[in-house]
Amino acid sequence: MGIISLVIERKVLYFEKPGKVNTQACLDVVRRVVQEDGFKNVVLASTTGDTGLMFAEGLKGGGANLIVVTHSAGFKEPNSLEMAAETRKKILDSGATVYTGSMPTHSLDTAFSTKFSGSHVSQILAQALRRFGEGTKVCCEIVMMATDSGLIPEGSETLAVAGTARGADTVAVLKSAASKRFFDLRVLEFLAKPRNL
Repeated sequence: MGIISLVIERKVLYFEKPGKVNTQACLDVVRRVVQEDGFKNVVLASTTGDTGLMFAEGLKGGGANLIVVTHSAGFKEPNSLEMAAETRKKILDSGATVYTGSMPTHSLDTAFSTKFSGSHVSQILAQALRRFGEGTKVCCEIVMMATDSGLIPEGSETLAVAGTARGADTVAVLKSAASKRFFDLRVLEFLAKPRNL
């Protein structure tokens, strides 16, 4: 008789279509697994802060360390932030952390590829991750960003939430890693994602 390894059984949501329409369902998934499984760290992508505020209010008092990751300053245009100061304050007042920083290697690769019409490693990697969905790519990026900034410990099982364009449509469990140790990053589970038809 063989030894049975640890088995984890979870409900996974597969959405027919990607996008903002799935945000509430993703919040419900995160709230459930934080309560039932004791996840301590939740990293969430939010550009304008609407999704960040929704999750900050929805997870308030639940014991999770919520880090809302925004685009870097100047991402859309020079000297601009896409999240309004008032929205950022509301998220902070709800007990979450807001982190604004560059996606690992994205900004430099974009500058070089635009200038020299070439493709670079991180762009190839981003395209490969998009085969699993836009949200999966962003989940990997934001967990590395939160780890790089010291907001979550490296090697921790972390809930990551992201989406396609606006809102949330992907919830995954990742083993966190700093960007310089990208090959230690692991996508352990999907709890919700679009089927990418």
